[in-house]
Amino acid sequence: MGTSEFGVPTLDQIVNNFNLLAIVTNYDKPSGRGLKIRNSAVKEYALKKNIELLQPKNLKDQSFVEKIKNFKPDFIIVVAFRMLPKVIWSIPNLGTINLHASLLPDYRGAAPINWALINGEKYTGVTTFFIDDKIDTGDILLQKRIKINKTDNAEDLHNSLSKIGSLLMFETINKVVNNSIKPIKQGSNKIYKTAYKLNKENVKINWERRPIEIYNKIRGLSPYPGARTTIIDIKFKTKKNIIIYDCDYKQINNGLNPGHIIISKNNFKISCTDGFIQLKDIKIEGKKRMKIKSFLNGFNVNNGLIAK
Repeated sequence: MGTSEFGVPTLDQIVNNFNLLAIVTNYDKPSGRGLKIRNSAVKEYALKKNIELLQPKNLKDQSFVEKIKNFKPDFIIVVAFRMLPKVIWSIPNLGTINLHASLLPDYRGAAPINWALINGEKYTGVTTFFIDDKIDTGDILLQKRIKINKTDNAEDLHNSLSKIGSLLMFETINKVVNNSIKPIKQGSNKIYKTAYKLNKENVKINWERRPIEIYNKIRGLSPYPGARTTIIDIKFKTKKNIIIYDCDYKQINNGLNPGHIIISKNNFKISCTDGFIQLKDIKIEGKKRMKIKSFLNGFNVNNGLIAK
């Protein structure tokens, strides 16, 4: 059961090593500009491999529940899917196992890869665990820890963890079958870091933050959904919403107000607390993504700009 590209390496691992009975993914619905129907990565895989595909709108629908029961599965494997009702996750003989892109119990939630980067973590990893009736709280089976490189963005980390996660799931399934894992309960006596769902507010850049914090936010949201800010032209009283995908940073006592913009040849810097962010790769909302040199060549920019 899964939807996004993150689950495809695990799906491929299962197809190549076990008897996969069916694939479950989200139902088709319009998305993006033009509201076109786009197949999920998992659906594309199912169609390519000619594997039975189920797309229920309601996971508690009796016909869907009966369908899963009739498979008599040993496992349900879940990667980046919806919350399952007990009537589904309790069906398999050996359990329902989820792959999560963090070292649980830290970063439970929808966006663990993004928040690990935004918070400047030096390490993260993947966890396999038995699903229970809450989100990401079930008994831990196995974990794999990796170092985060200083230049990794969300796409880099996503790709690394999806591959490592597929190997961890293969190992987990075999060890559960052989009864060689002792599940570990997640603790409840500590405040854990949370992977909040990304929204219009928490992707905005606060220019009063320090350079390293802003740099981590930009890479943690790149390439999707992208860190956002608004460029205001004080002279002409215009605004442009931009998405920043890549930058450099410098820590220095610049004496400037946060959000002050300095433009020179091929250089676009925004001041923040004790430093600057130098933009490298951006997009004006509704336009094409471009390197900063192309942006400066193609748009009427001046030194009467601020970022908010």
